[in-house]
Amino acid sequence: MNAKSKPSPEVKNLQEFWMPFTANRQFKQTPRMLTMAKGMYYRSDDGREVLDGTSGLWCCNAGHGRESITAAVKQQLERMDFAPTFQMGHPIAFRLAERLCEITPPGLNHVFFTNSGSESVDTALKIALAYHRARGDSARTMLIGREKGYHGTNFGGMSVGGIAGNREAFGSLLPAVDHLRHTLDMERNAFSRGLPEHGVELADDLERLCLLHDPATIAAVIVEPIACSGGVVFPAKGYLTRLKEICDRHGILLIFDEVITGFGRVGKAFAAERLGVTPDIITSAKGLTNGTVPMGAVFVKDSIHAAFMQGSGQGIELFHGYTYSGHPVAAAAALASLDIYQQENLFERTIEIESYWEDAVHSLKGLPNIIDIRNYGLIAGIEFSSREGKPGARVYDIFTRCFHEEGLLIRPSVDIIALSPPLIIEKAQIDQIFETLGRVIKATA
Repeated sequence: MNAKSKPSPEVKNLQEFWMPFTANRQFKQTPRMLTMAKGMYYRSDDGREVLDGTSGLWCCNAGHGRESITAAVKQQLERMDFAPTFQMGHPIAFRLAERLCEITPPGLNHVFFTNSGSESVDTALKIALAYHRARGDSARTMLIGREKGYHGTNFGGMSVGGIAGNREAFGSLLPAVDHLRHTLDMERNAFSRGLPEHGVELADDLERLCLLHDPATIAAVIVEPIACSGGVVFPAKGYLTRLKEICDRHGILLIFDEVITGFGRVGKAFAAERLGVTPDIITSAKGLTNGTVPMGAVFVKDSIHAAFMQGSGQGIELFHGYTYSGHPVAAAAALASLDIYQQENLFERTIEIESYWEDAVHSLKGLPNIIDIRNYGLIAGIEFSSREGKPGARVYDIFTRCFHEEGLLIRPSVDIIALSPPLIIEKAQIDQIFETLGRVIKATA
C-alpha cells in the first residue's frame, strides 16, 4: 500500500487531536488508521486486515469484539449508566471486587478501583505512604523504583519510573525517590529462553540504597515483575524472591506493577503467582476489562487494609479516590472479561502455547542486526543494533513496513520490537507474525 498523506474519510483533518506518546507531525504526514477490530485482527481505513501482535496496547488479552462484553456493557448502560461510590454504592462494584479477590494471590483480599494503570500506581504509592503513617511510622517517606521501569504518567508513577525520556521534559518530580539498577544483562543473558540465569544478585542493590538512605525511611519499592514498556526486560531466576526478602527484613512494602502482566499475559492471573512471589500490593488495569472500558484496580494485603480500619469507624479512612472508581459500566465489562478468561481457560492456554511462541521468536536469531531476543509467557522483545547516529530508525522502518505492506501490528520501542498478542492466538498466526518479521527484517537490513 502506498503510504497515505491525508486523513481518513471519517475525519476532516488530524490537527486537533494531540496524540499521546506519538511523533505527531510525523504521524499526521503518514497516518496509520484502524477502523474496526474482531478476534485477532484490526481493519485499516483502506480495508486491509491487520494482525494484532500487541493486544492493542498490551490490553486486549481475549482479542477484539467479544460479544459478551458488548452485551454486558449495553445491559448495564440500560440499567444504570453511573452511580457514585463516594458515600454511596452499587452492587456490581462489590460483585467485581469479590470476583477479583478470588484470583489474587493469597492474602490480597481488598481492592481499590481506579481508571487506568497510571492511577493504580499513584493510588498504590499513596496507600503505602499512608499505611506507614497509620501505624505511627511517619519517617517512611522514600519511594524506590527501578531503572527502565515504567509506572504510568502521573506524577508519582513518573517519579518512580526509570525511563529517562519520560522524565526529562518535566524537571523535578516527587522528592525522596531513588532507583534500583535495572536487570538487563545482555553480556551474560543474551538470547535467553524464559527467565535468564544470571543476575539474582542485582536484587542486593536494594541493600545499597538502604545503607545510603537508612531503611527506616523507605516506605515502598515498586517494580514490574517484567519491565515491558522499558524494553521487555526480565528478572533473573530468584531475583524477585530475594527482593521480597530484603523488603521484609527492613519493613519495606513491595509493590508489583502488573498493569501489563496481569490477567494471563504470563500464564496465571498475575505474574506474582507464576513467579512464586507475593508482594504487599499489586497494581492492575489493561486486561481487567480486555481494553474495552478504562478501569484499574489496586490489590492490598489484609494487614495493610486493617491498618486503616482502626478507631471508631465513623470517619473516612483514606482521603483518596476518583469520580469513576468502580464505575458500573466498567465493572460490567470487567466481569464479562473475567467470564471469558475463565470459560476459555485463557490463562492456562498461555502456558500451553508459550513454548511454541518461544521457538518462533527465537527462530529470528541470526538475522541481520538482532543483538538479543527475550521471551516469557506470551511476551517477546527483539533488540536491534542502532543505525549510526539514528537510534530507533531501524525498528521504526520495520514497524511501518509491517503495517503498510504486510498487515501486521507490532510495537516499536527505540531499538526494540515488543510483541504481546491476544491470548487467543493460534499457531498459524504465530507463524504468520514471525515469517512476516523475518522478511521485513531482511528487507530493512
